[in-house]
Amino acid sequence: MREVQNAAGQHYLESFRYCPVCGSQRFVVHDFKSKRCEHCGFTLYHNSSAATVAIIENERGEVLVARRACEPMQGTLDLIGGFVDPGERSEEAMVREIMEETGIDVKESQLTYLFTLPNTYNFSGFLIHTTDAFFHVNIPSTASIKAQDDVAACWWVTKEALNTADIGLDSVRRGMEQWLNCLPR
Repeated sequence: MREVQNAAGQHYLESFRYCPVCGSQRFVVHDFKSKRCEHCGFTLYHNSSAATVAIIENERGEVLVARRACEPMQGTLDLIGGFVDPGERSEEAMVREIMEETGIDVKESQLTYLFTLPNTYNFSGFLIHTTDAFFHVNIPSTASIKAQDDVAACWWVTKEALNTADIGLDSVRRGMEQWLNCLPR
């Protein structure tokens, strides 16, 4: 994975000299994409401001939904997806996130780009602004699905039975509503 640099050619996080939580100067490089405060323990990750969301549909027209295992919005309904790592394309991230969260091995050729939506994501008390890229993926209902990583459970639901109000993350809820409203009636 390539090093992340700012316009001056420095590691991007070098410009963050003080911990944004406690103000300590003991805010040191932790790894290639983060700094950690040695005083309060806060870790600031420099994720790309990009994230992915998969609307996974089977041949019966059912959508794969997930239950969030972790904060933010632990326990709420979600779709499969996550952050794009530095140096990674959105399509690569989408394939990776699907594998990490469900065990499903999809290929980039199975992804259809839909749209993007802005979002904010509260990670460890630090507000991250993202642009969420939505993809549609068709897989067979017989695919072996196993909830893993930060997914507590996942299952198929009909579009008619899907209550978007149960989706915890704002952009995921808005994205699902937008997609459902564009479907033929």
